[in-house]
Amino acid sequence: MAEGRASRPLSIAGINRLPQDEKESIYGGLIPRELLERFGIGPDLRDAAGRRLAEFRCEPGATDVVVALRHEVEAEDPVLYAHVTDTVSGQIHVLLFIVNDPTAPRFDVDRMPDGRPTHFGVLRRNLAAEEAAMRAGLAPGQVRRGLRLLTPAIAAFEGLVARLGHTLYFVEPLFYHNAVLFERYGFGYQRGRRMMEGIHAGFQPGGGLALQLDGSTPFRPPGAGETIRGRSWAIHDGILGYAFEGVTMFKHVGRSLTVSTFPDGVW
Repeated sequence: MAEGRASRPLSIAGINRLPQDEKESIYGGLIPRELLERFGIGPDLRDAAGRRLAEFRCEPGATDVVVALRHEVEAEDPVLYAHVTDTVSGQIHVLLFIVNDPTAPRFDVDRMPDGRPTHFGVLRRNLAAEEAAMRAGLAPGQVRRGLRLLTPAIAAFEGLVARLGHTLYFVEPLFYHNAVLFERYGFGYQRGRRMMEGIHAGFQPGGGLALQLDGSTPFRPPGAGETIRGRSWAIHDGILGYAFEGVTMFKHVGRSLTVSTFPDGVW
């Protein structure tokens, strides 16, 4: 369906053609109210001195948007970072959605000691930082612990999707634990379910993955296959023999599926 200038936007690209204040008003809906309340941030997304705490990257002509919110202007990391795009088929796709606790210790898993980016450990890995993060209870890719706000974050995102007239949206989990957690929030698989089920089978006693949990690295301790986080670290460490990628999940707005590739798995 084509989008006229006077019609309601049906896509991220359509929103991006609107005046800046309208765009920011719409995209501000991606920020859960609970997050603003936790840090005492008003609806104008400014601090007490009137300085902007939110950044919106949504240029006219672009098909994606980045929303970054800091709890303080000088904060090193955003408390929320969202990157959303249109797909070539006209669907809404979440590329990245991160909520950090800015008061928690930081682990530099996202950069090397010399400052080079790791790209979530895909391009290169800061092994010392990763081991410290793992021992502190974090999962792969986390620089700080989260805020346990996934439920309101999903609700906020579904509000945007519904506003665009869509009933379905997609996410691409970067790590194994992301996929398992999305399952528990009602997501299903467009691609990758067979791989996820194969991973679960491999971590069963005597399975090919379980046999590699031999303590040869800090990320492969015996018994790691019994938890979601343990599996995710081992997979991040390369235990599959190939990269964890090619998984795409979807969710219907206001409706949940029942999918579990790690039945009764604990964190």
